[in-house]
Amino acid sequence: MKAKLKHKNGSTNAIADHYVLQTDPDKKKKKKIKKKDKKKQKAEPQETERRVFHHISEAEGSSKLSNKFYEKELARLQVELVKMQYWVKHTGTRIVIIFEGRDAAGKGGTIKRITEPLNPRGCRVVALGTPSDREKTEWYFQRYVAHLPAAGEIVCFDRSWYNRAGVEHVMGFCTDAQYQEFMQTCPEFERMLVRSGMILLKYWFSVSDEEQERRFQSRTTDPARRWKLSPMDIESRNRWVEYSQAKDVMFAHTNIPEAPWFTVEADDKKRARLNCISHFLSKIPYVDMTPEPLELPPRKKAPKDYVRPPRNEQFFVPEIY
Repeated sequence: MKAKLKHKNGSTNAIADHYVLQTDPDKKKKKKIKKKDKKKQKAEPQETERRVFHHISEAEGSSKLSNKFYEKELARLQVELVKMQYWVKHTGTRIVIIFEGRDAAGKGGTIKRITEPLNPRGCRVVALGTPSDREKTEWYFQRYVAHLPAAGEIVCFDRSWYNRAGVEHVMGFCTDAQYQEFMQTCPEFERMLVRSGMILLKYWFSVSDEEQERRFQSRTTDPARRWKLSPMDIESRNRWVEYSQAKDVMFAHTNIPEAPWFTVEADDKKRARLNCISHFLSKIPYVDMTPEPLELPPRKKAPKDYVRPPRNEQFFVPEIY
């Protein structure tokens, strides 16, 4: 049976509802009136939500984000990501983020924007390839367990154990028995991770077939991005409905209260990145633990007896720029 996750107000996604309230210009005045009427009844929003969403109204009324607004908002969110990482390290929190979705949906681009401001010693990206002959004989989850975070670490899975529910099932890379076993085992596996103290977030990047085709076509002529178009991507173009059905079944079995799926509308890459990062931050109960600014002492002077080697005895990179 498909699990339905509801907020107190009956919504299936409180974060999405918050975003709608902030970005619907036609309802803005009405909502302000309602908020005054319910001021005494309604609890204050969580501190993380205030930090994440307080600038979101700047995009109201715009069908397309300007580069200026996008860069400004991304920079603000990336500062929050750094604050969050300080908290993760200090508290020993373990975070797993799963990124799944259609080919060319923008998973990699979002992961890049999350990880680029962070200390790589405490944040890793895991993108496993085809399992080896040895790995094929192991417990299915075994090769993923080896990459789970230790205390103070964040791990981003660019595709994950859900390969079995998607590409392996659609392409016939696993047996029906293996597929059924995964569907039964996966929820228990994830409950075990959550019970152990991990924060587990699962994102599905949803892109329309028209937008996916546009992105595929752009990759055929761009030398810098041609590697992103694999034979598997080309084959997936012919199996759109099969992948849709596989995703529906996957959600029905694995959308559990302990680890629900969150869908990211990804036809607009910039909005998808900002929305995903905002939501991620809102799910982590971090506080600002950024160290105080440092005052560096005066630099020590080099010893008088030190003699720098002649430049002609060293190799230098040519300065062609």
